Parts: sequence; C-alpha cells; structure tokens
Amino acid sequence: MSYFIALSGLSASQRDLDTSSNNIANVNTSGFKGSRAEFADVYATSVFTNSRTKVGDGVQTQRVAQQFSQGTLEFTENSLDMAIKGNGFFVTAPEPGSQDFSFTRAGAFKMDRNNFIVDNSGSNLLAYPVNEETGQNSSTALSTTGPVEIPSTAGAPTPTGNIYQSVNLDSRSPEIVTGAGLDFNPDDPATYTDSTSATVYDSLGESHTVTTYYARRGDGEWDVYKTVDGQTVNFDTTGGVVGEPAADGSTGVRIEFDASGNPTGPLTADGTFPAGQFVFTPPNGAEDLDLTFNFRSLGGSDRPTQFASAFELTALEQDGTTVGRLTGVDVDESGLIAASYSNGDTKFLGRVAIVSFNNEQGLSQAGGTKWKQSIDSGEPITGVAGSGTFGGIESSALENSNVNLTEELVDIIVAQRNYQANSRSLEVNSTLQQTILQIR
Repeated sequence: MSYFIALSGLSASQRDLDTSSNNIANVNTSGFKGSRAEFADVYATSVFTNSRTKVGDGVQTQRVAQQFSQGTLEFTENSLDMAIKGNGFFVTAPEPGSQDFSFTRAGAFKMDRNNFIVDNSGSNLLAYPVNEETGQNSSTALSTTGPVEIPSTAGAPTPTGNIYQSVNLDSRSPEIVTGAGLDFNPDDPATYTDSTSATVYDSLGESHTVTTYYARRGDGEWDVYKTVDGQTVNFDTTGGVVGEPAADGSTGVRIEFDASGNPTGPLTADGTFPAGQFVFTPPNGAEDLDLTFNFRSLGGSDRPTQFASAFELTALEQDGTTVGRLTGVDVDESGLIAASYSNGDTKFLGRVAIVSFNNEQGLSQAGGTKWKQSIDSGEPITGVAGSGTFGGIESSALENSNVNLTEELVDIIVAQRNYQANSRSLEVNSTLQQTILQIR
C-alpha cells in the first residue's frame, strides 16, 4: 500500500509542477488567469476498520482552479483594444448569428476584412443593439446581441435645405448708395460692406459655397445678397422687404434694426427676420438646391444685431452631408461604440456585451483564453459595463496575465522538493521489500 501512497504523492507533485509551468508559460498572455492545483487526502474505511489506527491512502488532485483576480492594465495605441476594470467577461461567437457563446477577458480586438470587430481567432465580439443616433440601449438580453460591423462610409449624401446664420453688423460702416456704379456686384468690394460664406451639399454629395453679402443702405438698413459658387441668385423672403436690385438684376432682402441695434420691422415669432429662400441648379446634374436662409442660430438664441462693433459671425450652421469616410472608432467606459466620419457624422454601432457568473471558477476552459458556460458556473448574468457590479471598459488597453512570476518560481521549487521526497519514499519502500525477499 505504501507504494501507492508514494505514487499518488508523485502524481500530485507532477500536477502541481504542470500547473506552475503553465502559469509561467502564459505570463505574457493577455487576459490569462493563473491556475492553482488544489489537493485533498484519500481516506477509505469501513464499519469494521479501526479509524484510530487507519493510515491515509495518499493524495488526490481535487481541482485545478483558475484564479480570476484582476490583472494589470497595459495601454496601447489601438482604440479597439479593451480591458475590463473589474468584474465581467466579453462575449464572442464564431460567426454572425451563432449562439455558441464564449467568454473572455482578452480584449485584443481588431477589424476583419468584412469590417466586423473580431478577436485573434476570428470570433466576433458581440454587442447589445442601440439607437444609431442616440446610443440608447434597446435590449440587454444575450439572445439579442450581435456582431459589430463598422461601415467604412456614412450613408448616402443628404442635400442641404437650411442655413442658419447670425452676425453683428457694424453700425459705423459707411453707407453705400446705389447708382453711379455702386449697385451690388460680388466682384466689386466697393458695392458691399461685409461678406461671409458657408458650405452646402447637393443630392450627389458635392459641396458648393454660399456667400452672403451685406450692404449698408442707411441708418439701421442693410441689403442682403447671395451667390453660390460665385453665381448670383435671387434671394427672396415671404413677408419681408425687397432690397435694392443688384447690378445684374438679381434680388436681395432688406433687413432693418432699431436704435438699440436689435431686429425690427416684420419679425417672426422668434423675434428675428423672416427666412429667405433661393434656388441653385448644380452643373453636375444633381437636383436643384432649394435653400432656406434663417437669420438666427439653429436654437434661436443668437439673432442678428447692429452694434458699433466690428463685423462678426456669431452663429453658422447648416444641414446636409456628403459621403463620409471612416476617421475613427471610440469606445467609452460603458462599452458604447461610436464611429466618426469625415463629414462630421457620428454613428453609435452597439454597446459591448458584458456578462458575469455566480461561480466563475465553474467555467469550462475552452482554450484561446476563453471559457464556456457549465452547470457549475450557472447562467450568464448580462449587464452594461460600469453599472451595478460590472466593471467599466478601458479603451486602448489590454489586461495582462494575473500570474505572479515570483510566486510561481517558488512553487516550482516546492513541487520539486515534494517530488524528490515522494521518490525517496518509493526508494525506501523498494529497499524494504528487497530486504524481506532476502530473508532465509
């Protein structure tokens, strides 16, 4: 029997040595969780055994348990690298639509050839669906998660329909009297006081420059004219005052200010001038641009003024977009993934799915620094990163292995001594058996 006891000790020492060796081998593996060999004695008895004199039957490896303590963070230059600061696992699937979930702490993600976010083995990172414009979650159920695709372009172009502009016009500017060659002409700076420009987009996404000209006509009176790509257009307003005609006969709009420098005359409900309209036909075959010019900021808080101060553009916004090219991807602490495009658009693509388990050590190892759900682990608990008991997500960072190299080297020495001691025990048993066999 003592042979088998010593052999069980050798087996346990070998398992301890294997576990430490595996930990050391993965000391640089991102998201790796070190293991610990846990042992228990073997003791077999019966109702007729004297337990006071019974010797144990050796040792057995009860479990190789992984230790899910937090590893240190290593910061990188890749915005798709992610680390969980606290409790939780990323969720991956081998292909879109698959319910074969794997769970990992290794956040070295990248884009594949189809623009999906994947890990080093090609498995898709799964995310909760969100509203593309607001980023609001529509579900946090694991069954509704899906792969994250990052479009390289931001949709079809949207033609501009509205321009919002507010300025301060300098009341000290000299008056420009029409006639005698001073009718408005965009090529002659003497025929207008100030100008400013905005970029608009047609239905094909091509940009055009809208220039607004202001010409002072008298106390508190200004005429406003428009050109698109240097071409004069008729600028009209409903319920407003028509300005002096331009040199080529195109129309402008008259705006007026009171003695305090505030808009006066026919005003809209928001206390500013009525919006003006003008139409431009692009030469590239795109649809006509039917534009509305609003004498205010988009929110309505800024209105045109006429003060004794230099000409100043106080608000300028317009709608419409061209085709946008992907310029960057960001992930916030809650796992919300946002793609930025060259046309100024930002689209929310999903929120990284995070799960936890009641018994993390019950997870089954699947290789590739991944785990699978098991009976011992229980069902995955879903949630949003940074809320409740779930850790937040650190973008452009990776979680290092939680292996303590010094401790593992010490454990190897201890396992080696245990192995030598059990080997010596076998040797002594062999010597005793040989002695008995030589008795005559």
